[in-house]
Amino acid sequence: MVNSKDFVKRLEKILEYYGISATAFAEKMDFNRSTISHLLSGRNKPSLDFVMKLLKEFPEVEMNWLLYGKGSFPSTLENSKEKEEQKLKPSNTSEKSLDLFSTTSSNDEKKSVSSIKRVDQNLDSEKEIDKIVIFYRDGTFKAYQN
Repeated sequence: MVNSKDFVKRLEKILEYYGISATAFAEKMDFNRSTISHLLSGRNKPSLDFVMKLLKEFPEVEMNWLLYGKGSFPSTLENSKEKEEQKLKPSNTSEKSLDLFSTTSSNDEKKSVSSIKRVDQNLDSEKEIDKIVIFYRDGTFKAYQN
């Protein structure tokens, strides 16, 4: 949970670092002056929208420092490099993953047809197919209904 008194001190440090008034800060952040005033007085806690806008407008501010006082402000060059390196690292998702509109090879199509046949064989004899919809690459479709 965010400690209001400590958050106020960190927010004041941001204003001091950038040399801007609460009014200028409110304008830059596109918030009402009263919202900033209530935050600075400790009356209100910051909203998620406020925190996200602050982090976007002031890249030197780190979220952990802003909310919990962990880390440093302004963020050090090493911290910035680490963030950039993390952004550039590939995710663990497969590079072969396809989106909805990507084309597949004919080998993949053969595999899917054979899997459909297996699914058809495994269907309960009591269940009947109600509707089949085939989507074509040109964006059209054809529906077959029993």
